[in-house]
Amino acid sequence: MAHRLLLVKNLVGFNSLKSILPPKGAVSVLATKSFSTSRNKTNSEPTTGGLNKRLKESAEAVVIGGGALGTSIAYHLAKGGMKDVVLLEKTELTAGSTWHAAGLTTYYHPGINVKNIHYYSIKLFEQLEAETGQQVGFHTPGSLRVLSSPDRMDEARYQMARAGWHPAKQWMMTPEEVQEVHPLLNMDGVLGGLFNPGDGHIDPYSMTQAYAIGARKYGADIYQKSPVISLKQRADDTWDVETEQGTIHAKRIINAGGFWCQEIGRQAGIEHPMIAIHHQYAVTSTIPEVAALKSELPVVRDLEGSYYLRQERDGLLVGPYEKPHRMRLQDSWVEDGVPPGFGRELFESDLERISEHLEMAMHRVPVLAKGDIQSVISGPITYSPDVLPLVGPNLERRNYWVAGGTGYGIIHSGGVGKYMSDWIIDGEPPYDLMEFDPNRYGKWTTRAYVSTKARESYGMNNSVGFPKEERFAGRPTERVSGVHEILKKRGAHHGFHAGWEQPEWFALEGDEAGYQPSFRRTNWHKPCGREYDLIMNKVGIVDITPFAKFEIKGQDAAKLLDHLVANTLPKVGKVNVCHMLTPKAKVYAEITISRTGENEFMVITGSRTEYHDLRWIQEQVSLGNFKVEIDNITDDTGVLSVAGPYARDVLAKLTSTDMSHKGFPFMSNKAIELAGVACRALRISYTGELGWELYHAKSDSAKLYTALLEAGQEYGIGDFGLYVMNTLRQEKGFRAWGQEMLVDNDPLVAGLDPFIKLNKEADFIGKAALQKIKEEGHKRKLVLLKVDTDNVDPEGNESIWFQDQVVGNTTSGCFSYHLNQSIAYAYLPNELSELGNEVGVELLGNRYKATVIQEPVVLTEPIRTRRAAKAAQKAAVN
Repeated sequence: MAHRLLLVKNLVGFNSLKSILPPKGAVSVLATKSFSTSRNKTNSEPTTGGLNKRLKESAEAVVIGGGALGTSIAYHLAKGGMKDVVLLEKTELTAGSTWHAAGLTTYYHPGINVKNIHYYSIKLFEQLEAETGQQVGFHTPGSLRVLSSPDRMDEARYQMARAGWHPAKQWMMTPEEVQEVHPLLNMDGVLGGLFNPGDGHIDPYSMTQAYAIGARKYGADIYQKSPVISLKQRADDTWDVETEQGTIHAKRIINAGGFWCQEIGRQAGIEHPMIAIHHQYAVTSTIPEVAALKSELPVVRDLEGSYYLRQERDGLLVGPYEKPHRMRLQDSWVEDGVPPGFGRELFESDLERISEHLEMAMHRVPVLAKGDIQSVISGPITYSPDVLPLVGPNLERRNYWVAGGTGYGIIHSGGVGKYMSDWIIDGEPPYDLMEFDPNRYGKWTTRAYVSTKARESYGMNNSVGFPKEERFAGRPTERVSGVHEILKKRGAHHGFHAGWEQPEWFALEGDEAGYQPSFRRTNWHKPCGREYDLIMNKVGIVDITPFAKFEIKGQDAAKLLDHLVANTLPKVGKVNVCHMLTPKAKVYAEITISRTGENEFMVITGSRTEYHDLRWIQEQVSLGNFKVEIDNITDDTGVLSVAGPYARDVLAKLTSTDMSHKGFPFMSNKAIELAGVACRALRISYTGELGWELYHAKSDSAKLYTALLEAGQEYGIGDFGLYVMNTLRQEKGFRAWGQEMLVDNDPLVAGLDPFIKLNKEADFIGKAALQKIKEEGHKRKLVLLKVDTDNVDPEGNESIWFQDQVVGNTTSGCFSYHLNQSIAYAYLPNELSELGNEVGVELLGNRYKATVIQEPVVLTEPIRTRRAAKAAQKAAVN
């Protein structure tokens, strides 16, 4: 142990290091046996254009920032056929975070959608040198995630279930196999490994130069030493981009400024939630045991030690992620901006801060202690609150796009460049990537929240990724409902939804309370069963205040909405569920429209899609020059939903309005008064049971909730949360946006036919494409499965097997309290979608038998009521 401590002590002495940059024009020749990333001289003309050629006066797109993301976006836009693409870099390409990055590349990501980004990037890296002539130093020894606890083994099995229906290969390893691929590992406590072939690392500097060469090859102009001084939007929503060399009139701008992204955003009047973080890694000199290897070691990610370790030439490179209380943020940049001239500089190292992780690294890879320290890198990387980048158009300014806030810019660079260029050129996102949407944040995202949350995200970089994970730093925000504190006292366990606190389930007396994450059924399972019985047999209340709510009115309101959605619009006093489609007929959003006047509507959507949907609506308003007023009333409006067989009885005690089936039919809306509280009541419920959603001033929520509780005492009223609501909606056959339906598929394959009116007069967005899709038909179908599991339930995105082949994936899943077993929605090939067909659903390393069954599991209350009425009429006749 003494020699290990000595190494850490020696490391701490490297705190005067300021810059580790090769001289200009330096060339590293790749030796026969060199496993390093190398900076290679370009094989093309210099990409500098700031001082030796005249600035263009206009452009289709101006990309601001010459790092990995900016150059990739310019390359992809130009390659995609866009003319007049300009990239502006304030100093030199790669300045900022790109030049000093460790360059890790991996197919792995726990998020289903982000896997697509990683996959595209690696496939691009494989051919980038051949396309551009620029060596990129791409190494593919694979990567190994070391599993040293039962939870880690479960996490790996959980991720394996989600990897099967993606093209990238991934498999689990026994301890013996782990030792074989990495002979220098100390195997103490190692239970297994998760291996990704094709992973590795790339030289960020050379990669960025290759993007730039490619961008110029396809016609883009790159100007270095051209900082943006100001951004001004014209009345037609185009932009004037002012630089020291002149002004460019741009149809759109793309902010890819790295840790300058925030300052660039402020020039456009936008505050981006991101902050620079000090990230450190150390590189050793030659280690004899490493030098003796005949092939390059896979990149190691020791999850319990919270560090990555890879081979760098004949030495090792190790980079830890400190715990939240030890990591360091560059807070001053948020308030004061990045110091002028900063770009090729580093922070002072502070290896005492990461000494704990280095000790663990030396325990796991003992030869690490034998190397002298050759360099220490302590540089800024930019984090958003949840560490995922902000990628896409912005709600606040039309034709303003952003690609920033990524802590993993190298592996994201290729995929983000392609994703964004496809969206810009085609007018719609190529696939679902909601987790990158810059509009997932709002005014509730304060600077204090950003700092607190980024600290948590960085510190939990390698934490176990449980299903239904909750993280608690920075909560609550200002977004709390009017009954938040009341519900907490009544046992509510809240989840976090777009800044809101929303009850997931309730722990009553005798229940095991608290957050107890697990890959199997845990402490909320039985309480949710009680809530299920409450809704099916009595009456319950749920706080759904986080629903996004927009009022749309004006002379073109009906015309606008008729153009936006594929369903017919409701009549005054009625409600319709509708879907906004993209031009290619993908499902961009599901919304509920209540018509309150001839040209007055209330539009409801999910909490996490509030700004996502609002941006799309506002964009169509601008494109079509519709004369409407849109008011986002989300934060000021509370919503309580009452559901269950006694819902009508409870409400009738509090109002003079006729709440009977005839007086207040299904899918209708009315302005009513309940216990003295003015409400817009909608007879609709996501539970599929008799119910109403009650929209009211949020300041009246506590008064209304208390009155509902008192009125419902004789009926056994109680609280319920989102977990059981999700179960109920699946049993009723309701689709969920982002799961069964999203921009990855069209509404017909998702079984949304009842909501699609191809024969309506209005030429709604996506109509022509959908007609063609209907004519051509589908090769797969959405089906309902009953799954024979034990103590684990599907939740969506699991692989489905048939005859040892992956044939599909689940979209949603849960425990059905009605069937007393697991169910799941899934996409299967047509030939396997018939009732009674059996497949296997992969869960935690097992393939559980699943059978295609008739949906829905439970008929909705309106259908049951209608059938009962017909049966009564028939009986009366007889």
